[in-house]
Amino acid sequence: MKICNICHKISATDEDHTDCVQKRSIELESEDFKNGIPERLNLSKDYKELGVEVRAVLEHLAREKDNSD
Repeated sequence: MKICNICHKISATDEDHTDCVQKRSIELESEDFKNGIPERLNLSKDYKELGVEVRAVLEHLAREKDNSD
């Protein structure tokens, strides 16, 4: 038995819990996706053509990305 490195609870096997590993993987994938949205939309070219709502969401995501770095 050992302690899971992710949730810090006892694991019956000598490895981290499978669900903890999967949850961390999903969280990292979603973070990568969220951080890549502005680049995928190529905002440097046609930023002014986007709707006000879309620009607000993208600015919010960009701020979150800057704060997390």
